[in-house]
Amino acid sequence: MFLHTHPYEPFLFKEATKLIVGTLPPPRFTTGDLKEGDVNFCYGSRDGQLWPILDRIFGLDLDFETTEKAIRQRMDFLKERKIGICDIVQSAHRSKMDASDLGMENIVLRDMLGYIKQYPKVETLLFTGGNSKNGPEYFFRKYLKEQGISLEPVTNEVPRIHQFVLPSAKLDISSKTTLDLRVDKKRVIKTVSLTAPSGAANRAVGSLKLFKKMKDANPKFNTIDFRVLQYKDFF
Repeated sequence: MFLHTHPYEPFLFKEATKLIVGTLPPPRFTTGDLKEGDVNFCYGSRDGQLWPILDRIFGLDLDFETTEKAIRQRMDFLKERKIGICDIVQSAHRSKMDASDLGMENIVLRDMLGYIKQYPKVETLLFTGGNSKNGPEYFFRKYLKEQGISLEPVTNEVPRIHQFVLPSAKLDISSKTTLDLRVDKKRVIKTVSLTAPSGAANRAVGSLKLFKKMKDANPKFNTIDFRVLQYKDFF
């Protein structure tokens, strides 16, 4: 059984207003056995679609190679756009060395509320996948339920949007001090469940009514084009 630990700490900084939230990168990023074309950074798999999508939306002219320059390009973009990354899974066991979310067992989640409280400007979580089993929204719902917090729907159209209220800080009786109530009181966080930026999700994209309509109007329209249009509204 392989212990698949997240190879990267959350990419967070005080100006961040949005967080990209996924699960785990492929196991080779944990073992260090990267392939040609991988970038040693969050969502850096050469098979992943997040950075190609963002590259198209913003005209970034990114390098797709295992270099420090490629990492710096991505970090600079995220800081410029005030976007952090905080995947929800810290570790999981796998019986097979693949990147399947369904293949994860004995899953340990990160303390997402703790991170959100540390960065008071965060107002939106961008899930790289929906509520299917072991997807980021699925895990986040489970995590919030354990905290006694509900995720309320805003719109059920793809991409689904929800929101929740971050619990207010509590008075520390022992020290007679109060945590920063001004920051956390009635702080509403929005979540957006984007179509997963992976080839595995292409079949689901192809079944969407909106995608079919666009495909009928333009036979050259593909699943990447669909994601570009969707992601553009939230990044």
